[in-house]
Amino acid sequence: MPVGSYLVICVQVLQSSFKNAPASLRQTRTKRRSRSLSTSSTDSYSSGSYSSSSEDDGLSPREKSQTNSKGFSDFCVSNINQAAFGRREIEIAEQEMPGLVLLRKRAENDKPLKGAKIIGCTHITAQLAVLIETLGALGGSVRWSACNIHSTQNEVAAALAEAGFPIFAWRGESEEDFWWCIEKCIMADGWQPNMILDDGGDATHVLLKKWPDTFKLIKGIVEESITGVHRLYQLSKTGKLTVPAMNVNDSVTKIKFDNLYCCRESILDALKRTTDIMFGGKQVIVCGYGEVGKGCCAALRGLGAVIYVSEVDPICALQACMDGFRVVTLESVIRNVDIVITATGNKNVVNRAHLDRLKNGCIICNMGHSNTEIDVNSLRTPELTWEKVRRQVDHIIWPDGKRIILLAEGRLVNLSCSTVPSFVLSITATTQALALIELFNAPAGRYKQDVYLLPKKLDEYVATLHLPNFDAHLTELSDDQARYLGINKAGPFKPNYYR
Repeated sequence: MPVGSYLVICVQVLQSSFKNAPASLRQTRTKRRSRSLSTSSTDSYSSGSYSSSSEDDGLSPREKSQTNSKGFSDFCVSNINQAAFGRREIEIAEQEMPGLVLLRKRAENDKPLKGAKIIGCTHITAQLAVLIETLGALGGSVRWSACNIHSTQNEVAAALAEAGFPIFAWRGESEEDFWWCIEKCIMADGWQPNMILDDGGDATHVLLKKWPDTFKLIKGIVEESITGVHRLYQLSKTGKLTVPAMNVNDSVTKIKFDNLYCCRESILDALKRTTDIMFGGKQVIVCGYGEVGKGCCAALRGLGAVIYVSEVDPICALQACMDGFRVVTLESVIRNVDIVITATGNKNVVNRAHLDRLKNGCIICNMGHSNTEIDVNSLRTPELTWEKVRRQVDHIIWPDGKRIILLAEGRLVNLSCSTVPSFVLSITATTQALALIELFNAPAGRYKQDVYLLPKKLDEYVATLHLPNFDAHLTELSDDQARYLGINKAGPFKPNYYR
């Protein structure tokens, strides 16, 4: 089945920016389980969300019996009565996701995902809702949970449940809730999954560990985070990856747009909303100069901050130097900086020894997907005091009175504390959808038990779908020019290894 005729735009995660938190932050603290020991995130408002993350009746969503207006009950969300607000969030997101909407219209009649049963584990936001509804319009059946306990927009989850999608997610899940939701998506009566769309590899991990026979029946995995991609390559290396997987994190339309342009805007949004900081003259160290680090540095320099970069990769370090940034070790500047931002995808980039040396009032946050970059667990000791300041903001106070400001408990700060541009997520989600369609429709033998990159032709198609929004017009090669370059007039214009 030719995939080119079924190219579909699908949107990925992240949060709509039209809603602000209520004017007053007064609220009644309610009983709710949190994945973290801190209360910073458990009773706070979602910055890009209408709803409070607290439950008015003090009950966990798992303890509630809820149905939508049609009697559908195969879901677990914070409050189904918030669905109307969530629908408005989704409508606003759709206006900024023209490529995905266009692809939905083009492929809806063909139903390229008919028969696909997709487990989704991503951020559940208004933009993700547009992707889910696109997958449904293209014939797919989905069951969805959240990959992050702080990023779910409760009202959007409610709107999806009202529309009949099995959604298992709410803001402020506990550790137990988090894994329970994923398992509810995997195992359902009369429903056998055959595709996975993952963000971080958690759904893949659970399915492989607890239901290995079911895992072998999966036709393909689509993974969009650097953390999840690392896990897939590890599985492949050890011979445990028994199904094809698509690494969309390293597709050009993901890494050059979502990682760079999205982070360039959302890092400022997150820091402003949580700390009200002025950036001019502030000393900032960004750990990691990949596309995420590049976006953070560009945004902060634009507002007059003094930027340092730490790097392990000499090529990325050279890029930082050529862009005019000082490349240093974290240890050499840790006592003087005002803000520390991690963007590596690694673990213990900032450890307890670093944290002990931070100056009073230093802000520390993470822009990498993993929540392991800052060693937050090392701060949960009796001699340190945790003091909640506002939503997703904690003071950590040392015995001598020094305090640092920790954002989102070391989790992804832009999704936990702010919103993310819908347009760039349209690009990402379209890439994800095309990868699902490619794997699902691929003839036997095209993809083996390994990790693949998205074909460059599909990468270019994603970009093509978004160009009309800018009234952009592509130049067409002549036959002679195409022969000279040794490419097809219609592309792909770059080799598959191009990044």
